[in-house]
Amino acid sequence: MNFKKIFYAAAAAANAVSITAGIILTAMGSSLAESQEYNYAAEKWDPSGGYSQISCFLSDSSGLNTDNITSLTSSLTTALQDISVSQNDKGQKLIPQAYSASAGQMTVKSDKTTGRSEAELTAVGGDFFFFRDFTLLDGSYFSDSDIMQDGAVIDRRLSWALYGSDKTAGMSIYINDTKFYIAGVIDDPQDKLEKRTAGDTPRAYISYDATSLLSLSDKNNDKMTSGDPDFSEPEAEGMKKISCFECLMPNPVKNFGYNKVKEAFESSYPKMYRIVNNSSRFEPSVRAKAFKKLSNYAVSDSSAVYPYWENASRIAEFKLSNIYFYRRLTYVIPVLTGLWLLVILYKAIGRLRKKAASKALAAVNDAVYYHGLKKKEKSEDKSNNEKEG
Repeated sequence: MNFKKIFYAAAAAANAVSITAGIILTAMGSSLAESQEYNYAAEKWDPSGGYSQISCFLSDSSGLNTDNITSLTSSLTTALQDISVSQNDKGQKLIPQAYSASAGQMTVKSDKTTGRSEAELTAVGGDFFFFRDFTLLDGSYFSDSDIMQDGAVIDRRLSWALYGSDKTAGMSIYINDTKFYIAGVIDDPQDKLEKRTAGDTPRAYISYDATSLLSLSDKNNDKMTSGDPDFSEPEAEGMKKISCFECLMPNPVKNFGYNKVKEAFESSYPKMYRIVNNSSRFEPSVRAKAFKKLSNYAVSDSSAVYPYWENASRIAEFKLSNIYFYRRLTYVIPVLTGLWLLVILYKAIGRLRKKAASKALAAVNDAVYYHGLKKKEKSEDKSNNEKEG
């Protein structure tokens, strides 16, 4: 039995299996990472790679609210100006940002008597819809610059529950009996992880300014009316808390944007936030290193409130850490085989050098011997010629 041939065949098979497994794990990892589309807003904003996307998730008691956004943005802008980074000539925003928080579950009705559903309401601000990977089915998104802040974006489930269609842009809805109009209809989550974390409750999104309409409506439900002598017009306070802040930061050097945002939050909201570098969170090297800390995903050491899209990405992180760690293991056999082949090659080169050196030495010896022989022949010829003379 030729054990050498068996060993070579086994080594070749092991390498083939390892390489195939590595390719499969790489494809799985890439597919899973790309499915979490909300993490790629920086690439959408600046395809050249000059920006990084940073997200901060805060506890309900953090104190971050809409009144703090201006000062937060100002501190980040100052940090960029200190290194001579400013707004470009096209007038593009220097630091696009978004913020949001859950406003709780509320009753939503339509103009139809049968159209009624409970929905999870989220208050949003800034460029919220730019950061999201929603698919718009009808209408358009609202923005902070709209004159009237009574628009709502609802998902397909809520649209069908209220009007039996997903083409309902422009129609009226009533959130806790406050009238809004449907600005746009978005598709339900299609990604498997987002489906899992979003749950079955329909969702609606309104601006932070629009939450003041809900507050005003609640106050107007009091028994006191404008005809009462003690009546005073209620102030529209609205919702202010923020549990999710996101921004795109210019990144002139590696991790510059991430570090500056972290500094800003650490100084104002220590131990009440969790920061994520969306632009690098799914990199194979990052996820493979995180394999040792997977227990953090089972028991969180943070009181931060995560929206469903971030929970989906956290699950993806957990899975990718396993995928990329085990992908590293598939490198072991090919690497060892490569080292073994290098040793064999080194020895072969050594043998060739010795053989070449031996041939060269033999050639030199032959040349010396031939030269000596010729010299001896010439000497003998000369001696014979002298005798004959």
